[in-house]
Order: sequence, then structure tokens, then C-alpha cells
Amino acid sequence: MGFDKFCSLDSSDPFWDWNRTWYTANPDLTQCFQNTVLVWLPCLYLWMCAPIYLIYLRSHDHGYICMSHLNKAKTAVGLLLWIICWSDVFYSFWERSHGTSVPALVHHVSPTLLGLTMLLATLVIQYERMKGVQSSGVMLIYWLLALLCATVTFRSKIFQALEQPLTVNVWRYATFYIFYALLLISLFLSCLTDQPPLFSQAIKDSNPCPEPGASFLSRITFWWITRMMVTGYKRPLEDKDLWSLNSEDRSQRVVPQLVRRWNTECQKIKRTEQKTVYSPKRVTHTEGKEGQAVEESEILIVKKTQKTKEPSLFWALCLTFGPYFLISCLYKIIQDVLMFVGPEILRLLIGFVNDSSAPSWQGYFYTALLFICTCVQSLILQKYFHVCFVSGMRLRTAIIGAVYRKALVISSAARRTSTVGEIVNLMSVDAQRFMDLITYINMIWSAPLQVVLALYFLWQNLGPSVLAGVAVMVLMVPINAVIAMKTKTYQVAQMKSKDNRIKLMNEMLNGIKVLKLYAWELAFKDKVSEIRESELRVLKKAAYLGAVSTFTWICAPFLVALSTFSVFVLIDERNVLDAEKAFVSLALFNILRFPLNMLPMVISSMVQASVSLKRLRVFLSHEELQEDSVEHKAVAGSTHSISIVDGVFSWSRAEPPALSGLNVCVPEGSLVAVVGHVGSGKSSLLSALLGEMDKLEGSVAVKGSVAYVSQQAWIQNSTLKDNIMFGQERRENWYQRVVEACALQPDLEILPAGDETEIGEKGVNLSGGQKQRVSLARAVYCDRGVYLLDDPLSAVDAHVGKHIFDQVIGPQGLLKDKTRVLVTHGLSYLPQADLILVLVEGQITEMGSYQHLMATQGAFAEFLRTYAAVEHTDNDEPVPKSGTKGMENGSATALAGSPGVSSVSKLSPTAEENKVLGKKAKDPEVGKLMEADKAGTGQVKLSVFWAYLKAIGVLLSCISLLLFLAHHLASLFSNYWLSLWTDDPVVNGTQPNRQMRLGVYGALGLSQGVAVFGYSLSTSIGGILASRCLHQSMLYDVLRSPMSFFERTPSGNLVNRFAKEMDTIDSVIPSIIKMFMGSMFNVMGACVIILMATPLLAIIIPVLGLLYFFVQRFYVASSRQLKRLESVSRSPIYTHFNETLLGTSVIRAFGEQERFIRESDQRVDHNQKAYYPSIVANRWLAVRLEFVGNCIVSFAALFAVIARESLSPGIMGLSISYALQLTASLTWLVRMSSDVETNIVAVERVKEYSDTEKEAEWKHEPSSLPPGWPTDGCIDIRGLGLRYRPDLDLAIHNITININKGEKVSLHITALKPVSVFGGELMREWV
Repeated sequence: MGFDKFCSLDSSDPFWDWNRTWYTANPDLTQCFQNTVLVWLPCLYLWMCAPIYLIYLRSHDHGYICMSHLNKAKTAVGLLLWIICWSDVFYSFWERSHGTSVPALVHHVSPTLLGLTMLLATLVIQYERMKGVQSSGVMLIYWLLALLCATVTFRSKIFQALEQPLTVNVWRYATFYIFYALLLISLFLSCLTDQPPLFSQAIKDSNPCPEPGASFLSRITFWWITRMMVTGYKRPLEDKDLWSLNSEDRSQRVVPQLVRRWNTECQKIKRTEQKTVYSPKRVTHTEGKEGQAVEESEILIVKKTQKTKEPSLFWALCLTFGPYFLISCLYKIIQDVLMFVGPEILRLLIGFVNDSSAPSWQGYFYTALLFICTCVQSLILQKYFHVCFVSGMRLRTAIIGAVYRKALVISSAARRTSTVGEIVNLMSVDAQRFMDLITYINMIWSAPLQVVLALYFLWQNLGPSVLAGVAVMVLMVPINAVIAMKTKTYQVAQMKSKDNRIKLMNEMLNGIKVLKLYAWELAFKDKVSEIRESELRVLKKAAYLGAVSTFTWICAPFLVALSTFSVFVLIDERNVLDAEKAFVSLALFNILRFPLNMLPMVISSMVQASVSLKRLRVFLSHEELQEDSVEHKAVAGSTHSISIVDGVFSWSRAEPPALSGLNVCVPEGSLVAVVGHVGSGKSSLLSALLGEMDKLEGSVAVKGSVAYVSQQAWIQNSTLKDNIMFGQERRENWYQRVVEACALQPDLEILPAGDETEIGEKGVNLSGGQKQRVSLARAVYCDRGVYLLDDPLSAVDAHVGKHIFDQVIGPQGLLKDKTRVLVTHGLSYLPQADLILVLVEGQITEMGSYQHLMATQGAFAEFLRTYAAVEHTDNDEPVPKSGTKGMENGSATALAGSPGVSSVSKLSPTAEENKVLGKKAKDPEVGKLMEADKAGTGQVKLSVFWAYLKAIGVLLSCISLLLFLAHHLASLFSNYWLSLWTDDPVVNGTQPNRQMRLGVYGALGLSQGVAVFGYSLSTSIGGILASRCLHQSMLYDVLRSPMSFFERTPSGNLVNRFAKEMDTIDSVIPSIIKMFMGSMFNVMGACVIILMATPLLAIIIPVLGLLYFFVQRFYVASSRQLKRLESVSRSPIYTHFNETLLGTSVIRAFGEQERFIRESDQRVDHNQKAYYPSIVANRWLAVRLEFVGNCIVSFAALFAVIARESLSPGIMGLSISYALQLTASLTWLVRMSSDVETNIVAVERVKEYSDTEKEAEWKHEPSSLPPGWPTDGCIDIRGLGLRYRPDLDLAIHNITININKGEKVSLHITALKPVSVFGGELMREWV
């Protein structure tokens, strides 16, 4: 052989020798194999990886690392290794030249190749440093591979030196031992991590994530999160313990990528439309019939194309997240292949037990191989899951960001088609569906691959009989396809009901004050319950389908096994079912179970995600506002600030124009008043100037930046100061002038924390007038060129209106040099306007100065006559002095907290008291109103589990448990029966009792099926019963809460409870409980079987059990708290989103979109800061638990090898096939137990509101008053006192009024008049 000559000149050293390597009690590899394969293998690895790795490093530059001691040591060791290799080469040449003995060619080639590889390794180490790599996986694997290969040679050389001391070459031995020591040092050094690169994010960040700086070993075992886990075990984790997100996971990096790809997709569709449709530029309208016909046909063609082609959101998602996600596919392929190593080693072990002549080291070798393969499989599987979960997290971030950005630019017509509830569901439920799917999406190709591999090995084992099993599986597919299609239908129906329910809840929470005043709670409760019932009906149908699906797929592996074994033993009497055939097949059937179980789950997840994908695509495809509808560039030489030429505007292209024939030119710095009757289009005119309407014809130009005050003031849930400053920097003098001019000074003096007082959602603790003045102050403070004011004076009293007009809007006000367009009904302001526009039915009928229009006697004069009488009565009211001005429509006091009113006779505070109030308590904490969502701490209380069990029903829970037990007992006994069958003696080449054995085996399988169907049905129905009960009780608790509860609680928290937490209770908890029970019984069953087979394991299992228990408790402490923090940080995302949706026109007018997008991104990132550690903690746990499971498998195999003389092959096969399942079951059990605990938090949060204070019952006992009471309509109030909340002082007290029947009473208090307090609270008391 040529290869033998390559290793030794006389061919005395063969490449391979079975007798020396395998059939011996003391195995060893040949010298030739050691000098070639064991030397070349690591070199080949590095030379193959280096080009790809260097290209990767070039494109992923993390910065520059300065030369550190670690790097110097790595380089020095690399160079020493290089020198050692070259010294071996020179020694070979020296031997050849001196003629002592001519070395074989291998002694020249191998050291040369090794030397070049060591040089390459040293260069890679330096390049890594220059590219900012702190720890290298590629190099660590190289050093590990080199050391493992060298270890075999190391052992061989020691044995050779002991047994054949004369053959030892001292130089080569000495260099090899030095080489081996240096390899050890290199491996140790590559386990350490270098310092961070210069200017890296980690140095700037106050609490950076340790992952980028962690070593490779720490990253693959997820050791880097241990510090957080220890903290979480010692005390409940808090916000400050959470690390910053890695830069590649942040919104600012992820969202723009998806938005860019989506826009590209949309552009592609537009381009294809333009190619297929001849659509010329808009020509001037001709009245002829032909022109109209052309236009109409064009529209029809365009519509037709739109229907056929839609932009692909799926493709945009693939392009954005595909490259990173592809790494998971590589991990999955390796893991799938390694999965089949277990059954093959089991086959070898059973063969080893049957063969008494086999040397015992082979058994230990198989055991070690089994342990190594299972450990590598575990690490790769966890890396795979990590990549999937991170992809899912990024996907959710991107979807939320894209939906938020779209919501800011969506047109008014499109806004009508998508309700707030729907858009919130897109962010919460639909984004979550994608997140759940991406974890298992690889099963779409991986499951068929696993099935094909399993069938291949089964064919090797049982021959054509496997075809019977394949037939059973093929039959299962159409059943499952039908179930998946029906599930999709139900999914669509359920999402529709959910959208309607969330929409109604949003409307109820927005108008809760009205609901309370009219006592409409019960009516709305019934409406919500009705929608909920239709949702539950759909869920119930889905549950029945789910039960059938579970039945078919849990029974599938057993039916496959039964049909295969039946055909195998019945087609030929000589076919004997021995232990090797039965248990290797059983191990393969168990592998088959996972893809067959997962496939329907993945299909249903894909079905759900496809529904969500369509909903998202439809929303993201909505028409946007025309960016070019308003020109903002200044026209050279033009003195006009605003100009509209031939303007025709509509709220939707499908509707007739709301404004038409507009021609307006507004000179710079002028005050324009817009007047007209209700519905004449005044607000629409301002919307047209803001670009909020569809511009059908004409042109609009607005010079300079714009500020806008909407008719209904939009107030943020923030401090008063933040509402006024609106993201601008603080200019103290200007701020004080604005506050004074907008008559807000007296309010600030009364508010408990001055301008640091928190304003509730939608300004609940401000009166209408105060909200409007804050809105105006915001516009004035922003100091823009053009002011569009939509009737800001309508909500304030006449005297305050006059003050604001004089100080802010009028010719002498703060805005005197700005262009102001004022929509108003206040006639007293009109004479001071430079220009008046009169609107009638969407058209400007008159335009000019006050005097000019009065002289014309047109629509303006008619308008004047209509409103003059009202104006006259209001103007009679005296203007108060500055001390009390500006307080109308109720004081801020009552809601925010300080005692503003002492008695009926003394309502107005004096100037001295005002000073005291102003000085008092300007502490921001005093002004806090909203209560943030709080995270619970510690273990989830048993009362929460009990509440859920009670909601299901105790009887149903017990029935489910019994059915679980029955299923697993039948499963255990059927496998034990199989082991007895395989141990049956073979008489004349056949097993005599095979038909009886087969019959009992089949009967046990049938009973399993019945039990599976029963428990699947009972748990699903139980989940629905619990869902109904918990939703009803939460709805009841929330609606019976007093008004103060809604003022303190952000609506986002409540929407989150009704949307996300209820979704968890509806669809997540029942399936998790089912899986938890299944895996718990699996683990218990496996332990029983293993202990029966190898009682020696009784020593090991308790130790591993304790370790397992400790790891699980250690993990759950952190995991549970992270889930709570994630849940709590989710509410602000929706609260902010709701707030944004209500104020989009204001945000756009001020051009603050970017700031709001940043705020939204920040809230999403904060939420992901809690989510990311929780997914890493899951992986941390899985790696450790799978290690425990792998130990159990190895010990089961080891003790079976030790006791092979006394053990029957059937029992051993049963024991190891169960042990192989145990790793997955153990991991799954802990995952499910922690999932049960983390998801049951949803029940805890839903039950949270049952303990808050409640109003009186809605229905009272029959009254003791005489029937027909009251007979007279008189009101008698004696010493009445009212407060808004128990922790506040009385807003009104000591009121005594007697109103006789038929009297008309007017409440009129000029200064601090708490009319709204009086009316609102009294009505509530009365009802």
C-alpha cells in the first residue's frame, strides 16, 4: 500500500489494524494513523474555517483592542508552537543528512503542515484583536480538537515508552511533550476573554449586557447570566438590575431595516402597476363625455391590478431577519443528525450485552460516546433555540415599531377602517403570534427530515414491515390538514370578536365618567359579555378540534409501532421480535413522536400567523397622508404666509369634497378669523392647511413652521410642565411669560406640585378650560411662524377668553408678529382681525375686514345676528383681577390633591393664601397621580392556583388528573409488556405466544387513546370555563371601581389585562397545563422503569434529583420575576400608543413625529430588556438540566454494562430507551413548571382588581320608602361635604340648600367655582 510506504519506508507501520485497535483488551491506534489523521484533522478544520471567518471579521468590525497581557501570551505560545513544529522538520532533515536512519516522508510533511497551521493560528489571533473579538469560538474549537487528537498520541507514547523503551526517539518525545504542554496552555488561554475594544458601547453604558464580553465557553453554556440569576435568587429582581439591550437588538437598529424592506416591496408593486397601466399626468378637465370615459376606465384598470398583486410583508420579513435566522437552520441540521446517534448506540449496547466475548472496555467506550454525543446535542439545541428566540424578539420589536410609525402617517379615510382596538391587537396579539411561531418554524423542514431518517433506520431494523407504519402516518396527514383549515376559520372569527371586545373596552374606558353618571355600567357589561360569549363559542369549537388533533398525534407513534410490529411478526413465523429490534425501533418511534406531535402545532401556529400576517399587511398597506399636499418652502418675493389656490379637499377620495373652490392669501403676521355656522367646514379648513385632508385639486403653501391648537385639547399623561414645553428646551423667562399670558399662573399656585403636577390620562384632573389653556400654552411656547387655532376660547369663560385674546392672540399679544388663523364664535374679537373668512357649506362665501363685511350685509351679517344675543349676555360679566383670573370650569385642586375650598361662604383664597399655597408642597411626589403597573414579588401564591382551579371546577380537575394517570399507566405497562415479549424464548425459530402478546399490546394502546382523548377534552373545556369566569369577574370588578380608580390607573394597564393577559388565559395556560402534566408523568414513569432495570441507580437518582430541584428553584425565582417585569413594562407601550393615536394631528402639526417614535422605541426596548434575560435564563436552565438528564442516561448505560451478566436484554433495552427520553422530558418538565408559574401570573394580574375599593352594589334591597315616593320634586341638602378620593381634603363641605318643588336654580360662582365637582359628585351620590 502506498499509504503504508508514506508512514514507514519498509511498510512495517500499517495505516489501520483491527486486531490492534478493536479486538483487544488494550486498544491503541497505529503510529501511521496518529502521524497522519490525528495531526491533519485539526489543521484541515482551521484551513477550511479561516477564509470564511476572516471574511466575517472583516465585515463585522467591533473596534480595536490594545495589546494586553493575554494577547501577548496567546501570541507567544502560538510562536513557540510554530518553532517546535519547525524544529521537528529540521530534525528530520538532520537525520536524513547524517544517515543514522532515513525518516519516512510523513515526518517531513506532518510537522510542516502543523507549523504552517500554527502560524495561521497566530495570525488569526492578531487579526481578531484588531477587529475587537474578545473571545473566539473558532480558535477554542481548534485548540480543543488539536489537544484531543494529541491526547491519543500522548497515551500511546507513554505505553510505548513503558513497553518498548528501546524504540523511543528522545528528541521527538521531548518536542511532543513540550508541544502537548503548550497546547494545554493555548486551550486555557483561549477560554479567557480579552478587554473590551476602544470606544465600545460597554464602556459608555452604565449597566451593559455582559454577553458581548463573555468568553466562548460562557456563551455556549450561558454562564454569563449566572450573576443576574444569583441576584434574583437572593432578592426579587428590580428594573435597575436589568442590563441594557445589545445594540443589534434595539429598536433604532431593527425597525428601520424592516420599514426599508417593506417600502421597497411597496415601491415594486407601484412600479409594476405603472408598467401595466397607461396613466398619463392629470390633464385639465374637459367637459366632454370622451374625457370622462377615459378617466373612468383608467381607474377601473388600476383597481383590478391592485386586487391581483399585493406587496409581500412575508418577503420583507424574510429579507430583514432571514440571514441571522439561517444560523438556526445549521444548528438544527446538526442536532437532527445527532438525535439518531442515541438509538444506534443503544443497538450497539444491546449487541454488547448479548455478546459475552466482547471486551468490557467497549461497553465503557459506548457509554462515554453516548454521554459526549448527548452533551454536544444539548449545547447545539440550546444555541438553536437561542437564535430562534432572539429572532422572534427582534421580529416583535420591528412589527411594533412599524405599526407605530404607520399609525402616525395613516390617512383619515384609512383610520376609519382600523379601530384603536384592532391596532392595539396588531401590536400585542399579532406580534406575539409571530414570536411564538418563529421558535418552531424550522420544524416545517426539520420534521420531515427527522421522519425520513427515522424510517431509514427502521427499515434497516425491521425491513419492509415499516411500510405499514408509513401508511398509518400518511393517513394522519389529511385528517390533520382538515383540522388545520377549520382552525384557521375559527382563528379569524376569534380575532374579529377579540378586536370588537377591545374596541368596546377602549371606548368604555375613554368615556367611563359618562358611563358612571348615567349608571350604564350594567348595560355595557352585558354588551362586552355578549361579544365575549361569541369569542368563547369559537374557542370551544377550536378546543374540540384540538382534542381530536391531540388524540390522533399522541396515538400516532403507538399506532405506527403496533402496525409495524404486527406486520413484522405476522408475515413470517420466522420473524422474531428480539430486544435489539424492539427497543431500537421503540427509541426511533419515540424520536418520531416529536416531529409528529410538533408538526400539527407548527401548522396551527402558521395558520394563526398567516391570519396575523394578512392583518398586518392590510394595515401597513393603508393609504398614507399626501406628503406633498402642503408646500412648506418659502416662495421668493412672496409676502404671503398662507396661500390656497383653487383648493378642493376631501376626507376620503371616495367621498364628495368637504371643501371646494378655496382661494385664500394670508399676509405674514396677520390675524385671520374664520367664522361660520356649525358644520360649515371651519375645522376642515385648518385640517387642510395641516395636510390632514386629501387634496383633490389646487395648491396649498404654508411658509414657516406650524403650531396647532385643536378644538378638543389633547393632553399627555405627563407633568404640566412637560405638556407645555412639548419636548423643547427650557427657557425660563419665556416660559413664565407664556404661563402668565395663558392665565395658568393661578392654576400653578393651587396645583399640589405646581407645574410638576402629573396630569392624568386625557387630562382627567384638569377642567375643559384648563386643558384648552395648557394646549394653547404649548403652541405659544413652541414659538412657531404660523398658528392654527381651532376655537381655543370656546371652553373658557368670557373674561378669561378676553384676557387670553388680549395677552396672546390679539394685536398686542405675544403672537402679534406671527400669522394666526383663529376659528371662533366670539364676535367681540372680530373687529381686531385683519381678515375675516366666512365659510358656508365648505366654501368661502365672503372675505375681508370687519368693516367691509358689515357693509356688505351678506352671510357674515346673518352669522353676527345669530350669535350676537349670546355674546351680549356673556359680556356683561365683570373681569376679575389678576389674583383670581383664569380659574373656571372647576379647579384642579379637587382632583390633584390640595384643599382649595373651605366653606360655602369662603370659596376664593386671598392673595396671602395663594402665596402660601404656591410655596407649599412643590415636591413632584405630591403631584403624582397615575399609579404605574407594579410587578408582584416572590412566589406566585397558592391562592392564585386555587382561584384558577375553582374557576375550572374541582370535579373537572380531578377527572382530568385521573385520565392523565390512566393514560400513562397504560403506556408504561404496554412497554413493559413489550420487554417481556422480547425475552420470550425462541422455539424452533419462532415465539409461541406472539398472538396473545400482540393482542394485549394492542388493547393497552387502545385504552391509551381513549384516555388521551378524554383528558385533552376535559383540560380544554376546563380552560374555557376558567376563561369565562375570570373575564366576567374582572369586568365586574373594573366597572364597579370608583372614578378615582380610573383617574389613577392608566388605560393601557386595563387594556393590557383585557387583551394580553386574557389571551394568555384563553389559549396559553390550558395547553401548558396539559404539557406539564404529560411531562411530569413521563419523568415519573421513566424513573420507575430505570430503577426496575438497574437498582444501582437508586444511589445516583436522589443526588441528581436534588441537583435538579435546586437548579429548578434557583431558576424559577429569577424567571418568575423577569416575567412580571416584562408584563409590567408592556402596559406603557400600549398606553403611549393609545395616547399617540388620539393626538396624531397635533403631533404631526408640530412635526414631533421623530420624538414620539423615539419614546415608543424606548418603551419597547425597556420591555425587551426584561424579556431578553428571561429567554437566556431558559437556555441557562435547559443546558444544566439536560446535563443532569445526560448523566442519568450515562449512569443507566454504565450500570447496565457493569451488570451485563445478570441483566436480560429486554429489560436493559427498555431501561435505556426510557433513559434516552428522560433528558427531553426533564427539560420539558422544568420549562413547563416554570411556564405554568410565569403564565399563571396572568391570573394573578387579572385577579388584582378584585381587592381594590369598590362602589356600592348596583342593585339594592327593596326600599322601605312608601311606593310612589317621591311625590314632590324638592331637594333638601343639609351639611353636605364631598371629596374626590378618601386621601384628599373636602372639595365642598357644609353645604345646606333647600329647593322647593317647581323652583329653577342656577349655580353661579365667579372665582373658584367647583360646579363640575358639585354637579358630578352630587349626581353620583343621588343615583
